Amino acid sequence: MSTAILTGPPVPGSPLEGDLRSLGFDVRVASGADETAELLAAVPAAERAALVDPRFVGHVHALRLGLTDPRFPAAAIPGAATARPEARAALLAALREAAAGPRAATERPTAQSSQDSTPSGTTDTHPAPGDVLPDLVADALASEGAAPHRPELGTLVATVPGDPQARDDARQAVAAVNDEDVRLRSAVKARDGFFTTFCISPYSRYLARWCARRGLTPNQVTTASLITALIAAAAAATGTRGGFVAAGVLLILSFVLDCTDGQLARYSLQYSTLGAWLDATFDRAKEYAYYAGLALGAARGGDDVWALALGAMVLQTCRHVVDFSFNEANHDATGNTSPTAALSDRLDNVGWTVWVRRMIVLPIGERWAMIAVLTAVTTPRIVFYALLIGCAFAAAYTTAGRVLRSLTRKARRTDRAAQALADLADSGPLAEGFAAAFRGAARRLPALAPPAIAVTGAAAVTLTAWLAPYGSPWTAVAALAYALTSGLAVARPLKGSLDWLVPPVFRAAEYGTILILAARADVNGALPAAFGLVAAVAYHHYDTVYRIRGGTGAPPHWLVRAVGGHEGRTLAVALLATLLGAPQFTIALTVLAVAVALVVVAESVRFWVSSGAPAVHDEGEPA
Repeated sequence: MSTAILTGPPVPGSPLEGDLRSLGFDVRVASGADETAELLAAVPAAERAALVDPRFVGHVHALRLGLTDPRFPAAAIPGAATARPEARAALLAALREAAAGPRAATERPTAQSSQDSTPSGTTDTHPAPGDVLPDLVADALASEGAAPHRPELGTLVATVPGDPQARDDARQAVAAVNDEDVRLRSAVKARDGFFTTFCISPYSRYLARWCARRGLTPNQVTTASLITALIAAAAAATGTRGGFVAAGVLLILSFVLDCTDGQLARYSLQYSTLGAWLDATFDRAKEYAYYAGLALGAARGGDDVWALALGAMVLQTCRHVVDFSFNEANHDATGNTSPTAALSDRLDNVGWTVWVRRMIVLPIGERWAMIAVLTAVTTPRIVFYALLIGCAFAAAYTTAGRVLRSLTRKARRTDRAAQALADLADSGPLAEGFAAAFRGAARRLPALAPPAIAVTGAAAVTLTAWLAPYGSPWTAVAALAYALTSGLAVARPLKGSLDWLVPPVFRAAEYGTILILAARADVNGALPAAFGLVAAVAYHHYDTVYRIRGGTGAPPHWLVRAVGGHEGRTLAVALLATLLGAPQFTIALTVLAVAVALVVVAESVRFWVSSGAPAVHDEGEPA
């Protein structure tokens, strides 16, 4: 239960108390600043507390945005301020500071809308600042180290009228805007792909509202989306035309639910770090399980497409690592200017180019729609060919654009960005040992050395695996050389303009080596075992990304060491291919996949279930 304290006697006929109770607040009334402080101090420390001026007039959704968002320790709108438990001490100190003495009696607007600072038709008469205690408290919160979040209210009204005429005008302004329509519109992601925006969101937002009114949570809808996708994968695995048609329909239904969970989170402000992680990891689990279902279905018809399925998974995962690494490298860079970025901003002002540029990167909506339609009307082989061609083009387009931005921008990367890239690199004991040995020499290398060295090592191990006969010791030698170059690539902080390329190069080298060696083994079961191993390792890498995004840091160092790091796993697979025959290699890949999955999934579930990380909601890239 949360507590809302009215800072004075209620206004007769005001719906404010009922509005606050509908938002889950226990409402208490104070007679002035001193009693407000006493009531605030008496609120249990584990509860959210809010201060609201009793003369407040505004939309219920304005109060919801200002007082119930779990992502921010403190927040405020005109006439109301709130704090979660972690900022309660700051709220009480700010209240006492605001109540201690008068402020300058200058007038300032207390209404907030996209058109004007006051509701349409109101006068400029407002209470003096000293009369609106929550506003004074919100101002004082910044000096207490808890600057409040102030949500964009758009056309919503939130004001404290100063006289009866202003109050009537404010009520009319409230009546003129349907806050439920605003709430439904704002439930849709601010940036999304063409297919999602025009083919899914127009009705999925109403499904989100239906779920909210029945008490369903975003995590429950996310789980329903996963189950639906797994059923779709099972339908595809039947290998029949009816199964393929059903799989396509179910995959679209899964995507509708996938959109609904985020819209439900925005509609009801049910944000959480766990929810963001579930949404992201389940998206990958759904997509890759569906690839496996298609490969199984194709095998029933006598067509082996496991190499294509694994290639599609490798390519899609590497695309995401490019996104993650680039964003983390520039998350808090200073002097972040680029002619390429400026050109992109200008193109965004030309409407049709926005949608074309979003569609050609094959975001999740377009990608799943293409997969679903092609599954229903063609064969799994054609699905994977289309997927590989589309994702390859998208990867080339986005990576080239980001390289140009990085080369043309003048930015200084921070220690935080360098640490995030080091965590994304996933270096194990071998790479760390080589990095320590080469640290002095690495400082004297040119700026572009880290990505160049990483590419050199990656090319050496993948080309050797491809060109050397299966079982050749040269593959193991190349993998050892890859571990050495990987250590040299991360031997100094990754603050160079293109150092964000290092983690995706490592992913491509590890996943690509596993794919090539499994294909070269040329025995039944090798590629499915490799698919399982790459899926388990990719889960670990996505888990790392979302821990960083959630502000909790990378997985514990023991976990990275336990699963060997990218270079250790690459060397292990190369040694297995050298020392074992093809049938035994398949068994070894399967055992390795199970072992990695058990370790990383167990630690990941333990962490996210018990995590005290702050709630987050990441609009992110629609990929």
